[in-house]
Amino acid sequence: MTNLTEADAANELMRLAKQIAYHNARYHAEDAPEISDADYDALVRRNNELEAAFPQLIRADSPNASVGAAVESSPLSKITHAKRMMSLDNAFSDEDVEDFVARVRRFLNLPEGTPVALTAEDKIDGLSCSLRYENGVMVQAATRGDGQVGEDVTANVRTIADIPETLKGDVPTIFEIRGEIYMAKGDFEALNARLLAEADDPEKARQFANPRNAAAGSLRQKDASVTASRPLRFLAHGWGEVSALPADTQSGVVAAIASWGVPVSPLLTRVENTADVLIHYRSIESQRADLPYDIDGVVYKVDRLDWQERLGFVAKAPRWAIAHKFPAEQAETTLESIDIQVGRTGKLTPVGRLKPVTVGGVVVSNVTLHNRDEITRLGVRPGDRVKVQRAGDVIPQIVENLSRDEQRAEYHFPDHCPECDSEAVAEEGEVDVRCTGGLVCPAQRVERLRHFVSRVALDIEGLGEKTIVEFFELGWLESPADIFRLKTKRSEILQREGWQDKSVDNLLAAIEAKRAPDAARLLFGLGIRHVGAVTARDLLKNFTSLPRLRDVATSDDGEAELTQIDGVGPVVAKALREFFHEPHNAAVWDDLLGEVTPPDYIVEVRASSVSGKTVVFTGALETMSRDEAKSQAEALGAKAAGSVSAKTDLVVAGPGAGSKLKKATELGIEVIDEAAWAEIVKGAG
Repeated sequence: MTNLTEADAANELMRLAKQIAYHNARYHAEDAPEISDADYDALVRRNNELEAAFPQLIRADSPNASVGAAVESSPLSKITHAKRMMSLDNAFSDEDVEDFVARVRRFLNLPEGTPVALTAEDKIDGLSCSLRYENGVMVQAATRGDGQVGEDVTANVRTIADIPETLKGDVPTIFEIRGEIYMAKGDFEALNARLLAEADDPEKARQFANPRNAAAGSLRQKDASVTASRPLRFLAHGWGEVSALPADTQSGVVAAIASWGVPVSPLLTRVENTADVLIHYRSIESQRADLPYDIDGVVYKVDRLDWQERLGFVAKAPRWAIAHKFPAEQAETTLESIDIQVGRTGKLTPVGRLKPVTVGGVVVSNVTLHNRDEITRLGVRPGDRVKVQRAGDVIPQIVENLSRDEQRAEYHFPDHCPECDSEAVAEEGEVDVRCTGGLVCPAQRVERLRHFVSRVALDIEGLGEKTIVEFFELGWLESPADIFRLKTKRSEILQREGWQDKSVDNLLAAIEAKRAPDAARLLFGLGIRHVGAVTARDLLKNFTSLPRLRDVATSDDGEAELTQIDGVGPVVAKALREFFHEPHNAAVWDDLLGEVTPPDYIVEVRASSVSGKTVVFTGALETMSRDEAKSQAEALGAKAAGSVSAKTDLVVAGPGAGSKLKKATELGIEVIDEAAWAEIVKGAG
């Protein structure tokens, strides 16, 4: 950390904020995690280390400022929690737990020797849910969401047998019970077996990856009858808004909740000191594989509620609680082969095929090896004995090669795509190897075609992803040029389900309307690596036509000429040269330009108050995309730059503007908001 500059730290914090937000959404909102809990925790720990070392760089979108993930895209109604649903900080070692107790002592200024009693209970890997009872009757149930706003799952929760409609005994007027909705391991296996048996095509049968995903997917249903058909369960561990509390300790309130007829963990206990806490942790850890549900740690809470109130909260977590996570479970097996999968963006991902082994109660037969460098780091080859773990019980990975020293042929990562035999290369400074086949690669075609017709490219209305997939599987679409030949398939399209004369004619008319497309949009739509919408415009502004661009890119001194263009560097020049070097891509290019005739690209500039000036856009723009903003600036005769310098004339700052806004203020550069920019655009001649 000592060698890290402030600029490097700011850049890393920005990347971490984006990564953590993305993985939060994949886990909490989409129930489709891409990384293990351990890898996610490592990202959070690194973010926290940087924020501690550089507190002046803490961002508005810091991961510590939010809980879970926003639910805007959910089809379910939204509920604002009366009391925020918090997350928990994590401990990964005995020392972390001891530090937690020491922090509690210091904060409360307790005399030496004063015991700090804690509750300890197993941390279920499920979906957080809040149940609101009024006069003992359940009136509302909601998921955690982002902590402030969750999804309304009241009708779905009413189908869960563990959750009573009416509480027993003397219950406060208002009491929100919070806990985890989960699916037992045996029920999870039975559900997957049933879904497989009920599927018309077993290969396309829906199968849940793990019990947590199954529980989340089953609860988040618009049709409550689907939830009712799934074996969901519930365990309570806390509370939200209450009109009164039935006890003055954590353990006492949880006991009251159990007496009202709501299930709580049978492993919850109260301990008087740190040593006993850790003993109970080891006890739960030893029972983990035999428990009927998945757990990933033990949660400790200060038992006295008056102490909890004094301790309060930091950011998104209480000071009075912590989750002691389990280390990843591991097992040994044999790596039988290494296969290469080609993703929709051309990335070659190595997948290890294992002799099946049970890890944490789940049979593992495949592991991701991530990339070429990871294979080199592990030194793995088919036939090696390896140690495998399911960190966080999500994604299996190889953590150690146990037979590295055995004499066996080294594995060589392919230099050609296994799908289309195009060259596969890694750009300088990157670890990922990518297929250069682009539009001719079967693994990439659907994604490339979807991009080609998208709003930001050719914008062909009516040709969405579903239609592209359908026509691709029929063999009608393999390259962009095929889109313009769909008119020959009119009668066949009409025979397809869901198509009528009007919808077919509308589609074909939308396609014909793009016979003379904007050249920059067409270039961007081809998906050439590093050639984004702005770069495509920069290239066409200089070369006017696509044939001229190709001539320059393939000429002996083309790279030098390309890099003379402002905003176009050697990376873009190399990407263009490699694109045209690949015969498959050149054939696609020629075929496409045989179907369309884009006019020469000429930028019409309007006189404006910013003509000849350099403008920088920063922060979150709310009424337009960053590319649209830059395009507007160019149309007004201004230069849109990516960084603030002494040459900058104007900065347009949206919400969340950070270092660029700060620098502009220091340099005395004029700063306006998005509304003021809109007035400039509106008033241009």
